[in-house]
Amino acid sequence: MNSEARPAFYALAPGGWRDYVTLLHLPYTAWHLSYVVIGACLAPHVPAGRLALTVTAFGLGLGIGAHALDELNGRPLQTRIPTEVLVALAALSLAGASAIGIVVAVTHDLWLFVFVAFGAFIACAYNLELFGGFFHNGFWLATGWGAFPVLTAYFAMADRITGEAVLTAVFAALLIRAQQTLSTPVRDVRRRTVSVTGTIERTDGSRIPIAPETLTGPSERALRLMAAASISLAAALLVLRFG
Repeated sequence: MNSEARPAFYALAPGGWRDYVTLLHLPYTAWHLSYVVIGACLAPHVPAGRLALTVTAFGLGLGIGAHALDELNGRPLQTRIPTEVLVALAALSLAGASAIGIVVAVTHDLWLFVFVAFGAFIACAYNLELFGGFFHNGFWLATGWGAFPVLTAYFAMADRITGEAVLTAVFAALLIRAQQTLSTPVRDVRRRTVSVTGTIERTDGSRIPIAPETLTGPSERALRLMAAASISLAAALLVLRFG
């Protein structure tokens, strides 16, 4: 297996500004932010300003903060970003996300404090594997990165949680579990596999060599398509609401 294989399909060559782009996990961040838009657009009324603040808060907390913490915990993306910079990015972005949430809670609905507290907690507990890794599993990944953005955005718009919001949160959580099911073996090949050997023998007698791309390619194409599908749905709902 090529020693220069990237740790993720969206990872750029290591070094400099490219490390910071890699850190953002751009396809996944856009995917998860689409859940914020989907959840918000389900509400009876969608104040554009509040939606923008909610998306910004999740962009800071999830797109930057959680991913900086994840990179601190073992360098899975193999970036060269200094540890102190990762710490600063995590602290400032999570503080910024929390500050936005607090402002919206104070000016709109104090129950949003519950969502702000949970978001800050799960970002740290999951990515740093706190409490013996109790929160670092598929359930909390699906909850924190799927259901939570939908429910938070819906509540921020509607001041309540309804049946359709819960069902949509289940949809988002299930997609995250599907994402994890596809991406886990891909990460194993990209990050922890030295070589891949073997052949596929067809019924017609042909033989196809097995390469790393044989194992990662189909799953990564599916992940790209799933991300694009969720983003497309969010865009359609925005057009429906504001077009």
